[in-house]
Amino acid sequence: MMKRNILPLLLVLLFGSCVVSKPVVVPTPLPSPDPISVAIPKKPRNVILMVGDGMGVTQITAGLYSNNNKLNLERFKVIGFHKPHASNKLITDSAAAATAFACGIKTYNGAIGVNPDTVAVKTILEYAEENELSTGLVATSTIVHATPASFIAHQPQRKMYEEIARDFLKTEIDLFIGGGKRYFDRRVDGDNLLDILKLRGYDIDTYLEDELPTKLDTDKNYAYLTADSDPLTVAAGRTYLPGASKLATDFLHTRGKGFFLMIEGSQIDWGGHANDSDYIISEMLDFDEAIGLVMDYAEKDGETLVIVTADHETGGYAINPGSEMGKIEGAFTSDYHTADMVPVFAYGPGAEAFGGIYENTAIFDKMMKAFGWKR
Repeated sequence: MMKRNILPLLLVLLFGSCVVSKPVVVPTPLPSPDPISVAIPKKPRNVILMVGDGMGVTQITAGLYSNNNKLNLERFKVIGFHKPHASNKLITDSAAAATAFACGIKTYNGAIGVNPDTVAVKTILEYAEENELSTGLVATSTIVHATPASFIAHQPQRKMYEEIARDFLKTEIDLFIGGGKRYFDRRVDGDNLLDILKLRGYDIDTYLEDELPTKLDTDKNYAYLTADSDPLTVAAGRTYLPGASKLATDFLHTRGKGFFLMIEGSQIDWGGHANDSDYIISEMLDFDEAIGLVMDYAEKDGETLVIVTADHETGGYAINPGSEMGKIEGAFTSDYHTADMVPVFAYGPGAEAFGGIYENTAIFDKMMKAFGWKR
């Protein structure tokens, strides 16, 4: 019989059962958080929603490259996109889109503050009033045009301008500035709504009497009608939007326990409908100047959420070959709106909620959540 080499077996017997144990490391418990030092998300006291009607990415870019490669929009660090389709069309109009912002619902093109069954839906402005906040609307269109109307009125069709104007009497809006004087005081029914507003304690100024003031009596609500119908273009001499935006924020700052303000750069859209690149750019830069003044206020105030977006893109606008800094060769695919997603910019308490991609109705939801309100 062959002898086995028993050395490996002896080594296994000797050492195989020996386990080298690692030292047990007991993790150091984390200190309990100091309740005072834990950061609690801050809610805004004020919300300012700025709508550049028809302002898609190309409109912004054309303004940027026509303004020494600089816009106030670059001051925003939170950027998202919303999906602007209406309930009945892939391509929305301003009424359905603004109603989505104002009421948080998808509805049909032409609807002003109503759902697809034409039932009125409460707006963010009405929630603000219900919660004792001050409210305001500023626009470079008539104040009864689709975008501002959707925040204060409830009508089945956007062109019901006199009915929309009468809806202003159903609110306690603190300030409104825009065109459309004729729908208040030269009406088919013969009523003078401006006289009624004066009886309710409003200070009323119009383009016929005075320039837009730089300071207001903070004890009274205020309205300024900038034109009988549509206001002028920037190119034709209109200058009031930046000043009106500053006036509105300064005035509403002194009232109540916070405010909601909607500011619309209305005529960016009109430049798109006209397929007029210069028109778009001049209106875009005017709107951006207003954005800059609002941002100055918000940065100083520290309690204001600013949101800048558009209802839709208009014109299928493109910057074509041959364009240079300061010289845009624009082209268009349409004289109407397109279905492009729309950028959203946000700054201030609650701004982080506006990053990402979402439906346009989420603008309403996010504003309501920022204020801490429920539908």
